[in-house]
Amino acid sequence: MSALGRIARSNLLGLGISLGKTADPQAIQRFLDAVRPIETEHPLIRLGGDGDGGYLVPDDLEGIRACFSPGVSTVARFEEDLAARGIKCFLADASVSAPPVQNALFDFEPKYLGPTSADKFITLDDWVDSKAPGQSDFLLQMDIEGAEYGVLLSTDRETLRKFRIVVIEFHGLPRLYDRTGLELISLAFAKLLRDFDPVHIHPNNNGQIARFREFEVPRLLEFTFLRKDRSRSRKAATAFPHHLDRKNVPQKPELVLPSCWYRSK
Repeated sequence: MSALGRIARSNLLGLGISLGKTADPQAIQRFLDAVRPIETEHPLIRLGGDGDGGYLVPDDLEGIRACFSPGVSTVARFEEDLAARGIKCFLADASVSAPPVQNALFDFEPKYLGPTSADKFITLDDWVDSKAPGQSDFLLQMDIEGAEYGVLLSTDRETLRKFRIVVIEFHGLPRLYDRTGLELISLAFAKLLRDFDPVHIHPNNNGQIARFREFEVPRLLEFTFLRKDRSRSRKAATAFPHHLDRKNVPQKPELVLPSCWYRSK
């Protein structure tokens, strides 16, 4: 193993992440080039208040029929902001008995989102079909602690296209330095990138940054995507952090998005 490979392995082990074979740096660069965020004609607004659970989304909410929000936290400000706009919110999580607040526009499913529907798990395909059959133009907000990769890979493309806006917190991203991890993460993102543009990236400051060569990869990144047919103009987004970004954990230092995620090499 090269000295750089040993450094990368040591760095990741310090974050509690084990590695197989180190990924090709050119392949890592291709991934970063593919996920660079863009600006569209839709300015970003913040839903969910300050702190954890708040996200930036395009101001393109008119006509959104419903929000699907797997992964229920101790707060539901994001969903409450949508409900205040008259948008119904479907929530799902088997680890809790109910949402943290009651709202007439909340529909709760005590199940985990997963790649198959069995026992306490339900697929995104089945969940959408059961709650909003024949409908589309939804918003997806997903924070499911690393299960997002399996969910994305197992979801039908036509189901994903029913969402206009997609917000996902991606976990374990330093696995991009691992050949197998890079392949898995790239496949999940490629599934989205066929029909969606990244329009914002925000590092969750509850995680750290893993460094290898010229790359800097936060452990947790919140991505916002907009379906491609919703945009007429596109240009590179280069101003980070956005003025509406807020720290997830107020007591911890801010984590600024490294430039390798939005600037060409």
